[in-house]
Amino acid sequence: MGTKLQPSQGRLLISEPALRDFYFSKSMVLLIEHNGDEGSFGLITNKPIHLKLNEVVKDFPNNDFPLYLGGPVHPERLFYVHTLGDKIPGSLKVFGNLYWGGEINKIMEMIDLNLVGPEQVKFFIGYSGWEPGQLEREMTEKSWIVTQPSLDLVLAQNPEKLWGSTLKKLGNDYAIWANFPTDPILN
Repeated sequence: MGTKLQPSQGRLLISEPALRDFYFSKSMVLLIEHNGDEGSFGLITNKPIHLKLNEVVKDFPNNDFPLYLGGPVHPERLFYVHTLGDKIPGSLKVFGNLYWGGEINKIMEMIDLNLVGPEQVKFFIGYSGWEPGQLEREMTEKSWIVTQPSLDLVLAQNPEKLWGSTLKKLGNDYAIWANFPTDPILN
């Protein structure tokens, strides 16, 4: 994983430790779209909601799929990334073998038939969005580190410790951040 990358589709934003926003504190955001004229769209990949998908989404097949907080925008809407590619019509490639969106009825059918598991699809409530130029401003404020994620990192099933472990892999300059207290004043 390298650093000094610029935001673009398929890259991962890792929040710096002093960012205390409820949604983005110790978060990792997968950029699904990044466009200077239209802004950016991403999903927080490491904030599980302690509810199962079928407990929140009406008429969804019975399953044990975890649900994640994707961000503060449209928390009433469901978003998803997956490794199913062309099996899900209308899905768009993010990077490598990772796709987002597509026909939800097809995913629901595959889940109902036990043809797909949580290691292949990750569901989110809400998304993270930036207006044109906003993410670039946050980059100059050093709110984010940009890195290239792996499929395993994005689809991790137990992501609570990913923020710290990912920072440690980026090298000594960032490893110290991994142990940064949630509230340094209380330290």
